[in-house]
Amino acid sequence: MVNLLMRRSTRMSHSQSQHRSNSYRSKFELDVALYLEGEGTSFSYETLTLKYDKPHTYKPDFILPNGIIIEAKGYWKSADRTKHLLVRKYNPTYDIRFCFQNAYNRLSKKSKTTYASWCDKYSFEWCHKTITKEWL
Repeated sequence: MVNLLMRRSTRMSHSQSQHRSNSYRSKFELDVALYLEGEGTSFSYETLTLKYDKPHTYKPDFILPNGIIIEAKGYWKSADRTKHLLVRKYNPTYDIRFCFQNAYNRLSKKSKTTYASWCDKYSFEWCHKTITKEWL
């Protein structure tokens, strides 16, 4: 099993030749980038910085030419969920969507709520493992 919590200190462009440098924040983000390339979809990676609340900013993972922002998530911490509610509150015109490595993971061992049902509750669009082609 791949550890998706590995953090990389550098970023890279989305050109195929640079994928080998493993500069995405996780293997799942790399997989999403390769999928987008395979579909012929251009994108930028962590090039946009959005402010939320006063002292915070957020860098979305993938921004598509149609304006859709895709956040690739493996493990999804409570703080990240709170952050995305605030980001949307302060940036309501952006279309932020989630691509989960496993959308059916529960929020915690004791919770019955899955990542997918949380998104449904808060009206975020989401997909499981592979980006929905209609988003491209």
